[in-house]
Amino acid sequence: MTCGDAARTRWASLIDDLGPLALPALPARGDVDPLLDGLPDGARLVVAGDDAALAAVLVRLLRRERLGVELALLPAPGSPAAAVWGLPTEPGIALSVAREAAARPGPLVRDDHGGLVVGRHEAGALHGEIYCDEQRLIRGDAAGVVVAPHPAGGVAVAVTGPRRLAGLRPGRVVTRSGRAAQLGCRPPVTITRDGVPGDRPVPRRSWYRHTEDWLLARP
Repeated sequence: MTCGDAARTRWASLIDDLGPLALPALPARGDVDPLLDGLPDGARLVVAGDDAALAAVLVRLLRRERLGVELALLPAPGSPAAAVWGLPTEPGIALSVAREAAARPGPLVRDDHGGLVVGRHEAGALHGEIYCDEQRLIRGDAAGVVVAPHPAGGVAVAVTGPRRLAGLRPGRVVTRSGRAAQLGCRPPVTITRDGVPGDRPVPRRSWYRHTEDWLLARP
């Protein structure tokens, strides 16, 4: 499936033989579920689009209890998901991986607002506390925070310090990985989820590893 005009332009000349289905850039339940209803056992879904498109499809697999369906991503340039999961972005190589690489399980990272993280969730400058499991990474000011899947461990958190505060030197990035992460801050901040800004600032957000993995074709 191609998600959005940019994906159709980038991939159309290469995937005609896959019988691509054109979907919106951010596919919704009504776009994805009819496709899942007719999906034969053992089929692989190839998503050509950005990280938000892949996350939207994966949400529907989770809701339909079909995480056993194999996914492949033909990524947009600069895709954080491609970087996290080691996927090539050069079109010809990416297509070979999507077609031929084995689908391997990886941690499925959820948030407490019904979303998933396939590449990265992030926020800008904030004042508050950030934890990874029981370890506090910062209490005070931060220049930004990024939460991503950790292919070997669940959730990865990176916090950037703006100045010497709570042990952070200017510009220093502190990273940790674990099964869960929590953010609490005042004033609230906007969380950008796989490239899509949230509709309103929030004072807190949690991320955690789901009990079941998902399947992604990757080298």
